[in-house]
Amino acid sequence: MLGLTCIDVDGTLVGSSNEVLPQVWTAAERVTAAGMHLCLSTGRPAFGRALGYARRLDPHGWHIFQNGASIVNVETGESLSEGLPRHLLEELVATSRRLGRILEVYTDDDYAVESTERRAVDHADLLGVPYHSRDPLALKGQVVRAQWVIPIEDQAALMAEPHPGLSLHPAGSPAMPDTMFVSVTREGVSKGSAIQTVAARYGLSSDRVMMVGDGENDVSAMRAVGHPVAMGNAEPAAIAASRYRVGRVDDAGLVEALDLAMTL
Repeated sequence: MLGLTCIDVDGTLVGSSNEVLPQVWTAAERVTAAGMHLCLSTGRPAFGRALGYARRLDPHGWHIFQNGASIVNVETGESLSEGLPRHLLEELVATSRRLGRILEVYTDDDYAVESTERRAVDHADLLGVPYHSRDPLALKGQVVRAQWVIPIEDQAALMAEPHPGLSLHPAGSPAMPDTMFVSVTREGVSKGSAIQTVAARYGLSSDRVMMVGDGENDVSAMRAVGHPVAMGNAEPAAIAASRYRVGRVDDAGLVEALDLAMTL
């Protein structure tokens, strides 16, 4: 049995219904009862629905949010998060205002977005938090991440834009299929770097860790573990980085992955 299984949210834990299948929760309870740690590894923030998922998967453990920018122990509230430099944040906000492009800005436990466009409102509902427009530069606390929320057809152009000192992590959600979320973190921060931190906290080497994901933003995590698993609905980059394949998210492919983790 492996010591740690890390689980993406959109396209892995939750599918087109934006809900977790009951059989997935049953499988998660089975593996944690056997002694395995489960770690959410998501681009979502450490509040709203994602925090609830983390607490149900492992209420005493470490979880990865915001594509590695937030590493939080959901029992103690301890944070190992990585801050976004203020001057880079100000440049992102200026670009957002100049282009009229949706930009969300996050701390460990809060976020702000100025845009009143439909995608900004729908994303608040997806996250499970109330929507209201706020100045991102007035957000209190350490900012750890920003995020572009764009039409899916604009992804290639945005990824080609220079973001000096920053790393970009594109991801989609089956619940908003026309939208791409491009997380922006300090350069070098990723799900992969965060998984290494969490594994070290548990005293585990990479060969005792599994990552289950479906998106391009899961590739760094897959490369950081000994047992990378791609969902049946995974993007080509995630498939290429995987060692194992399981079923689609809406067919409870994650249950297959958890069963596999029990045998390795």
